[in-house]
Amino acid sequence: MTAPAQPKKIVAPTVSQINAEFVTQLACKYWAPHIKKKSPFDIKVIEDIYEKEIVKSRFAIRKIMLLEFSQYLENYLWMNYSPEVSSKAYLMSICCMVNEKFRENVPAWETFKKKPDHFPFFFKCILKAALAETDGEFSLHEQTVLLLFLDHCFNSLEVDLIRSQVQQLISLPMWMGLQPARLELELKKTPKLRKFWNLIKKNDEKMDPEAREQAYQERRFLSQLIQKFISVLKSVPLSDPVTMDKVHYCERFIELMIDLEALLPTRRWFNTILDDSHVLVHCYLSNLVRREEDGHLFSQLLDMLKFYTGFEINDQTGNALTENEMTTIHYDRITSLQRAAFAHFPELYDFALSNVAEVDTRESLVKFFGPLSSNTLHQVASYLCLLPTLPKAEDTTFDKEFLLELLVSRHERRISQIQQLNQMPLYPTEKIIWDENIVPTEYYSGEGCLALPKLNLQFLTLHDYLLRNFNLFRLESTYEIRQDIEDSVSRMKPWQSEYGGVVFGGWARMAQPIVAFTVVEVAKPNIGENWPTRVRADVTINLNVRDHIKDEWEGLRKHDVCFLITVRPTKPYGTKFDRRRPFIEQVGLVYVRGCEIQGMLDDKGRVIEDGPEPRPSLRGESRTFRVFLDPNQYQQDMTNTIQNGAEDVYETFNVIMRRKPKENNFKAVLETIRNLMNTDCVVPDWLHDIILGYGDPSSAHYSKMPNQIATLDFNDTFLSIEHLKTSFPGHNVKVTVDDPALQIPPFRITFPVRSGKGKKRKDVDGEDEDTEEAKTLIVEPHVIPNRGPYPYNQPKRNTIQFTHTQIEAIRAGMQPGLTMVVGPPGTGKTDVAVQIISNIYHNFPEQRTLIVTHSNQALNQLFEKIMALDIDERHLLRLGHGEEELETEKDFSRYGRVNYVLARRIELLEEVKRLQKSLGVPGDASYTCETAGYFFLYQVMSRWEEYISKVKNKSNTMPDITEVSAFFPFHEYFANAPQPIFKGRSYEEDMEIAEGCFRHIKKIFTQLEEFRASELLRSGLDRSKYLLVKEAKIIAMTCTHAALKRHDLVKLGFKYDNILMEEAAQILEIETFIPLLLQNPQDGFSRLKRWIMIGDHHQLPPVIKNMAFQKYSNMEQSLFTRFVRVGVPTVDLDAQGRARASLCNLYNWRYKNLGNLPHVQLLPEFSTANAGLLYDFQLINVEDFQGVGESEPNPYFYQNLGEAEYVVALFMYMCLLGYPADKISILTTYNGQKHLIRDIINRRCGSNPLIGRPNKVTTVDRFQGQQNDYILLSLVRTRAVGHLRDVRRLVVAMSRARLGLYIFARVSLFQNCFELTPAFSQLTARPLHLHIIPTEPFPTSRKNGERPSHEVQIIKNMPQMANFVYNMYMHLIQTTHHYHQTLLQLPPAMVEESEEVQSQETELETEEEAMPAQADVVPDKATDASSSQETSASETETTPDQTGASSSPEAIPAESEIPGTGLVTVPAENNTPHNVTSTPRETE
Repeated sequence: MTAPAQPKKIVAPTVSQINAEFVTQLACKYWAPHIKKKSPFDIKVIEDIYEKEIVKSRFAIRKIMLLEFSQYLENYLWMNYSPEVSSKAYLMSICCMVNEKFRENVPAWETFKKKPDHFPFFFKCILKAALAETDGEFSLHEQTVLLLFLDHCFNSLEVDLIRSQVQQLISLPMWMGLQPARLELELKKTPKLRKFWNLIKKNDEKMDPEAREQAYQERRFLSQLIQKFISVLKSVPLSDPVTMDKVHYCERFIELMIDLEALLPTRRWFNTILDDSHVLVHCYLSNLVRREEDGHLFSQLLDMLKFYTGFEINDQTGNALTENEMTTIHYDRITSLQRAAFAHFPELYDFALSNVAEVDTRESLVKFFGPLSSNTLHQVASYLCLLPTLPKAEDTTFDKEFLLELLVSRHERRISQIQQLNQMPLYPTEKIIWDENIVPTEYYSGEGCLALPKLNLQFLTLHDYLLRNFNLFRLESTYEIRQDIEDSVSRMKPWQSEYGGVVFGGWARMAQPIVAFTVVEVAKPNIGENWPTRVRADVTINLNVRDHIKDEWEGLRKHDVCFLITVRPTKPYGTKFDRRRPFIEQVGLVYVRGCEIQGMLDDKGRVIEDGPEPRPSLRGESRTFRVFLDPNQYQQDMTNTIQNGAEDVYETFNVIMRRKPKENNFKAVLETIRNLMNTDCVVPDWLHDIILGYGDPSSAHYSKMPNQIATLDFNDTFLSIEHLKTSFPGHNVKVTVDDPALQIPPFRITFPVRSGKGKKRKDVDGEDEDTEEAKTLIVEPHVIPNRGPYPYNQPKRNTIQFTHTQIEAIRAGMQPGLTMVVGPPGTGKTDVAVQIISNIYHNFPEQRTLIVTHSNQALNQLFEKIMALDIDERHLLRLGHGEEELETEKDFSRYGRVNYVLARRIELLEEVKRLQKSLGVPGDASYTCETAGYFFLYQVMSRWEEYISKVKNKSNTMPDITEVSAFFPFHEYFANAPQPIFKGRSYEEDMEIAEGCFRHIKKIFTQLEEFRASELLRSGLDRSKYLLVKEAKIIAMTCTHAALKRHDLVKLGFKYDNILMEEAAQILEIETFIPLLLQNPQDGFSRLKRWIMIGDHHQLPPVIKNMAFQKYSNMEQSLFTRFVRVGVPTVDLDAQGRARASLCNLYNWRYKNLGNLPHVQLLPEFSTANAGLLYDFQLINVEDFQGVGESEPNPYFYQNLGEAEYVVALFMYMCLLGYPADKISILTTYNGQKHLIRDIINRRCGSNPLIGRPNKVTTVDRFQGQQNDYILLSLVRTRAVGHLRDVRRLVVAMSRARLGLYIFARVSLFQNCFELTPAFSQLTARPLHLHIIPTEPFPTSRKNGERPSHEVQIIKNMPQMANFVYNMYMHLIQTTHHYHQTLLQLPPAMVEESEEVQSQETELETEEEAMPAQADVVPDKATDASSSQETSASETETTPDQTGASSSPEAIPAESEIPGTGLVTVPAENNTPHNVTSTPRETE
């Protein structure tokens, strides 16, 4: 197996190169946004640029990037486009720009939407150009660009402008392109289409000839394009050299076909056209497929197209076809062929009379049809309406190979999709892991097409939806596995020994050489399957390693996945490994197979089970693991060995590799998706079409749901009646009581509910009264029944004054249906979520709610807020491993809840004992829950009923207040409550108190009744399952946990009615979908009633490490984002309370009217200025330091020393002024810079008590969902904008700060970026040099925006700032020292003491140095995912001057290592410690 050549990385041009370019000079003259006096439009400029820059460089991405970045499309091309100036160069330039926008993943159609007038004409020109002869005006390369442009159009059907043009190409009239017999056959199949067809004909007759000709052109466009493709395909020779232009054209064409087939609106009409043109047959017989090198990707794309053409769906109705229906279709085809043979072709009698199963394989079809002549085959095909009829006495023009393949491929038996899936191994093998077309390297530039499924807006069926996600999820995890294998195996340095064997020259933490490997069990297959039910093997390794690594190996748990690898190196001992060269041939890797751990074996060869008992300690170093192999893979390998004589893979393994448990759950998730595809997926009817992207996107909104609820109890949502009235602007609020004193919360509100699904009203007259009624809300205040006399009986209350949009979100969440809440930064998403949960809990006590979030941190925030509301904690349960981080004393995990129930049971039984004693009842009523139940029934209830009969007023007499207290039977029990219990003011009040006391007692017994199960169930596991299935009402988990544990939850009979998802825009599409199906359907229907998703699609999407899956397959699109694109109605929260109004302006342009809550203007912390700094936000320009801007020691591992030092200098300055260090966070956009800044902090101020450490140093991506008062942000890049061009990352970066944001960047680069303009225009309006006020201490009384009374100093560059901070620090030390001298009149500290402190300090600092090692090294989007390489310098190199900063008063920071200059630079002997390229963690 040869490793593919590594693709070239596209190097982005630097700012200086950009400025030197011819394009840039033209831009500055004609269209650059910052130029005031522009030259008039000149068509020749476009011609010149196209010829000289684009065509001459063969469409080099670098040139096109420059043009697109300079806003060529927005400010020049489309602005001046009109039919008069349209030309080839003009059309091609626009297409190149649009394609580049798609490649960069930035919005492409905005410009066209603003000026849509000439788009139809432009589109028609494109169609004409796409069909032009290749040897004419347009070259094949140019037509490939046009194909890509058309593909983007077909994939943007949600844009009205595009859809209106595309619909004319694909609709029923396009069937004009079918041959007449086939057309007749299709219309016969679907009778209602015949009616439409006749209508179309009539309309065509009424058109004037020119318009009709134009319409015919458009309808036949795709048929003609297919013919053009076939002619290009046929021109590819078998062995002579072929131009890559032809190959690329063919690949792009197939990609376009796949995309048309995978969308229902286009597939409905196009599938028949494609079938009628026999493209697949032409392709499979073409020379291109037979060319191994050039045709590899083409063949893979072709398989995808074949899969979609035969997809199990009815094209007309859009319904998924079952296995039986597919079999029926297959039988119909074969029998119609048999009938034709019987009636017209005597030579096929044998075929006609055979049974179907005998003749529907490829071999038997070839046997029957192979001997026939070409003419006979043509006649058979024409009889089936596949080809036009053959005129008599004429020979066919088709060759026999084509005719035979046409008949065979159409009638052979297909293996069903689900069968194929079940036979597929879940672990990737070496063939897939290193196939560049399927799993591209990190250097994917977005140029070529790939054999990957795409996630767009719509899917054909749920099966298609799950299958695409299954494939992508599998490949994304394969990419991560590849990186792990490359990292571990290359560390082990496999070399060839002198005797031809393998010798390992290195070692790896995550991999070990295998000492012995034996397959110990191959179990019999299940009935109807041909693979074994299970295959088990034993792997022995020798753990002669450090204890903590040994513990990691011994700690492998059941279900952990490992990989078995065979290496046969060819390189001699001592060969250096080069990471830039292909990996496989260097290490001689031959096989990779996955396996799943069952457990480690003990001395007697038995598997050690996971459990509470301590594990037996084993002697010696040798350890054996029992593992499960993949049965499908085993069967394939064995078949290959027996049939083809290949070697037995399972006798060759010599390395076993494990992975980090956190990243290793891919198999469980894949199994879950596969199980979903094997069960009848029941999605609620009201959701089905929306998930697939069809129908009315607002059909699941509560206003259109048939089961909308009229009256809802809003409980403690409103703080007062005024709050309620302002929450429903434009509504008429009617309160049922007139007395203002009684108009207090909680409120029940009755909404006007429209009957029917929004029927269109015919009568216009009745409209007014109807709307008047529709605006009236009936509000009924109600009193919560008294819960008892103790203070803790009082319900907890919500204290937040929700805004009217938050109230709309809460109302929508309480109603059945789909609710989508878009929550910009700081708008109280979590508060809304918690209130919805609380309100559902109180309105529907019998329903159960599932909470799903992306991260454990978000779950913890939710839980902390839920506990502050009136929700009984026995109904809360938290699943998964994150509960350890909860900042509460209470444990909400399964076993934590079990312990809570047991402890609570004992407390309650104690209360029963006290009650029994107070009533003077003998016996032991408080022995168990059961005895307590009898005690309640016979002793407590009887006394209460007797009491009620005494004090309830008789109809004729006035009730006596004193009786209420006098007859009360539980006085002694409530003696420990605040006295007096009865106020004696009125009969009603006292009666309510008495009932409250009884409710308190009754609740004790209700809870005990619920806890009875835990007496009957003895094991912790059973008790926890009971809690999960019966007791808990609010169950929370992360989306990953849901995907991993679906099987177990369904098996337990887990049930729920509502789902609330937080951070929904950060969850992968498939991980959002799985939680909908964690329960078995009831009577074929899902019991799901509400689905509430809260998220923000303007912030960062889910993390996808491989750029190809992220960009080409659009895998980073969350379900939330897709729903927003499809047009599902959302509630947009519109008031933020996190940041100063001025900081909010940096990102609020991205949202629909996002304003500020009143407190942002009123609270003193928001109105006071930031001490020592002139501005509350500033963009600070950082030029090259020592001639260097950004550097890239590893792929995507960007660093910028100048910025890193500047950021740390500002941080130190702020701390010296008195800012608390934990109120400052340092963010950056790349992992490399994060490590560099952590290093500098360790070295400058790590353990210095005067400065301290910032709250966090991390990447923008990792800091999403968090905030701090002051943010220092380093943008790193100086050559190209990089991934900050994704506006979502910009929004996250700008919205993390509450009071101050200071950004360090190369301004000339970022200010030109079109997408970032709204933020950067505000940033560049302020000075680009840092303005500081060194004499103003923290905190200050100066108001924000006031001129300071102290002197302002302007810092020009980083060395000046470093100098300044150094001097400031020295001055501070001296004054402190001087102050101590005068205060104590003591001699200076003794040297010995200082040395002692210093040695402690060194220890401290060494510990600190290790900090980044524990820090998460999971990369953000565009950082290189090979996390092992992203090790900070501090892990791999000891810092020379660790004793630089000591805590004695004379201590000075490490900058002083360069005396005199005070420059904050890295010492000379360690000049580039941060460009650590490949020394990973194991060198500790």
